[in-house]
Amino acid sequence: MTISYKWLSEYLPVTIEPERLSKILTSVGLEVESLEKYEEIKGGLKGLVVGKVLEVEKHPNADKLKLTKVDVGTSDPLSIVCGAPNVAAGQTVIVAEVGVTIYPVSGEPMTMRVARIRGVESNGMICAEDEIGIGSSHEGIMVLPDELKAGSSVAEYFKPYEDWIYEIGLTPNRMDAMSHWGVARDICAYLSHHDKKEIRPRIPVSNGFKVDNTSLTIDIKVENTAACPRYSGISISNVTIAESPEWLKQKLRSIGSRPINNLVDITNFILHETGQPLHAFDADAIAGKKVIVKDLPEKTIFITLDEKERKLNAEDLMICNAEEGMCIAGVFGGLHSGVTSKTKNVFLESACFDPVTIRRTSFRHGLRTDAATRFEKGTDISATVTVLKRAATLIRDICGGIISSEIVDIYPNPKEKAEITLKYHYLKKLSGKNYHPDAVKSILIALGFEIRKEGIDEIRVAAPYHKPDISLPADIVEEILRIDGLDNIEIPKAITITPSIEENHLNEVIREKVSGYLTGLGFSEIMTNSITNASYFSKEELGNMVKMINSLTAELNILRSSLFETALETVAHNLNHKNNSLKLFEFGKSYSTSGPDHYLEAEKLCILISGNSIEQTWKHKEQPADLFFLKGIMQGIFKLMNIHPDKVEITKDTKLDDHMAFLKEGNELAALGKASKASLGKFDIKQPVFYSELNWTNILQLAEQNTATIKELPRFPSVQRDLAIVLANRLKFEEVENSVQNIRLDKLQELHLFDIFESEKLGTGKKSMAISFTFRDDEKTLTDKEIDGWMNKIMLALEKDLNAEIRK
Repeated sequence: MTISYKWLSEYLPVTIEPERLSKILTSVGLEVESLEKYEEIKGGLKGLVVGKVLEVEKHPNADKLKLTKVDVGTSDPLSIVCGAPNVAAGQTVIVAEVGVTIYPVSGEPMTMRVARIRGVESNGMICAEDEIGIGSSHEGIMVLPDELKAGSSVAEYFKPYEDWIYEIGLTPNRMDAMSHWGVARDICAYLSHHDKKEIRPRIPVSNGFKVDNTSLTIDIKVENTAACPRYSGISISNVTIAESPEWLKQKLRSIGSRPINNLVDITNFILHETGQPLHAFDADAIAGKKVIVKDLPEKTIFITLDEKERKLNAEDLMICNAEEGMCIAGVFGGLHSGVTSKTKNVFLESACFDPVTIRRTSFRHGLRTDAATRFEKGTDISATVTVLKRAATLIRDICGGIISSEIVDIYPNPKEKAEITLKYHYLKKLSGKNYHPDAVKSILIALGFEIRKEGIDEIRVAAPYHKPDISLPADIVEEILRIDGLDNIEIPKAITITPSIEENHLNEVIREKVSGYLTGLGFSEIMTNSITNASYFSKEELGNMVKMINSLTAELNILRSSLFETALETVAHNLNHKNNSLKLFEFGKSYSTSGPDHYLEAEKLCILISGNSIEQTWKHKEQPADLFFLKGIMQGIFKLMNIHPDKVEITKDTKLDDHMAFLKEGNELAALGKASKASLGKFDIKQPVFYSELNWTNILQLAEQNTATIKELPRFPSVQRDLAIVLANRLKFEEVENSVQNIRLDKLQELHLFDIFESEKLGTGKKSMAISFTFRDDEKTLTDKEIDGWMNKIMLALEKDLNAEIRK
């Protein structure tokens, strides 16, 4: 929420410095995220002075340059070289002296210094309007009225608008503070409480409102009163659409709103002043001179103001005329009913719509407008007529219109104010502070609450209409705490707590252990959004995925079924920022569905690498990442948790090439592979990415069954033997492992593959594997005879099972 200091100060009866005001806003729960100086003209024309051109001569060394003498109110005139074609003696001009910084409309700021231009010294600049940010013209220097005194301040003459702008972080329940007047109300309540005197905000008035005639009466009918509990309207004729007055444009520009024309600017001004959205219709485009608030049939075609054709939902509330829809209520206008430069007669709408209806429609069509943002949080149902009078008066005064109808106010079921009873002991319990009943009463009255009943130990109040979120005693406590100042909450000397005992903490323990292992290997943990883009997935995949009903944006509309896509988004982001070597991991959840009301949620751990696994240093060369490096990381995690997969399957996968799955008793523990070109293409990734995903739920179940054991370090040495075998190309190392393990050599501690060699010399369809075997006996030192016997058994088994040939 953007708030202008000057605009806000118009509603405050006392002057408060911007810095103090910032502290008050934060204290009452309107956290100030930033406070910045606003200048309508960059630099504020500071240092620029009025000059009188005394002499103009031709430059001796340049045809298009002239030598001037300019009086700037000092004892000696300045010598300035000027290239403007319109410079002439006797002119009153704007001069930037040496040392002054100017801020051009385009380009960087420039500080004046003494310069030699074609051999002649120049002491400053005679300025054109684009060179100092006043306008865009560069046809020549800017000439001022002759009555201005030489040496006088240019800033004093133009008086450029300056302000202080607050960016306030509003919580979703604070719709009452989504306007300058709403913020002023909180500030005055704070000052009244702390200064011990009544301070009320200045109310935006509509003095002088008067109906001129009833020549343009529009009939209003509300068919859907649940979605539109109140609808008010008025007609104004003979308006002149033109540029807004300067004060109105300055206010809007200061908060980042672009002025359009006087009528539209007035509705935007009212929105930011009071928080009430308005909509202006071209009255001549209202067929049948009727406005009907209703729902249209499903899939009705409607063209909105942005010239897009939209299919309506049956729940979308529409503002219609006698023939067709004119506007999506509270969200966006239609193409053919809005105000244009040719508009002469206007129908002005001020309504209160159901927040849920507006929010659903806004997200359904992807239309996040200022009006929808306010309506979906709730607006003040009591203010529609008051705001309408204020707007109509401004339109009459600024646009020259004639108020040509009575205010039509459709309010069939007047809303009762919510009543809440607050007990003082409950206030003490939640706030930790004793409040005097008089202080409580004064705070609530300052905020607009009505006191319905007072007792010794309680107070009953009616919440104002501008606070539709107030319904519980806890809400009243929050209001009191805010106005007293959130930074005034007392901190007790002692805090009594009951320590929580977590029974099942294995997940956190193992997760921290694995995270430490990965970060120790140079990996970085990432956290990505569980909501992703449906366009990443095929139609077959979407069938089992959980779709969002009210998605935040069109790009975030489905829950991920894997961590793969969101991880690749992170890779693409890093690569775009020239971070080309990545080692990343994430603990996250995936989601799926097998039918209505049947959803599955699974814990996952994804690990990925891309670029170099080892960077180049003075000691060794860089080493590109590959699938085997990632496989080693995964096997390290299994070893860390004492888990031993009993099977590795090589399968085909649409997203991963060289897909490899690790199984234990038929359950998949993990899978890895190289991201396919099609997968990388969706994210415009041009370098290989190696990805693995561990089923954390299955791994935790196995980890729970394992009991950690401690053994002393071996007292006797291990012995290593190498063996090279030639076997068929189609055979995998896994089959070699299985053949050796079937011999059941209890002294064999480990075997691993350290080389694969292929050559025509080995024979067609053959390859050589070099394997290392490690033996150890915990009771004694092994002899060569024992080891030779075991190696012979291994060679015989490989020859028999795999038809392997032992290389000598």
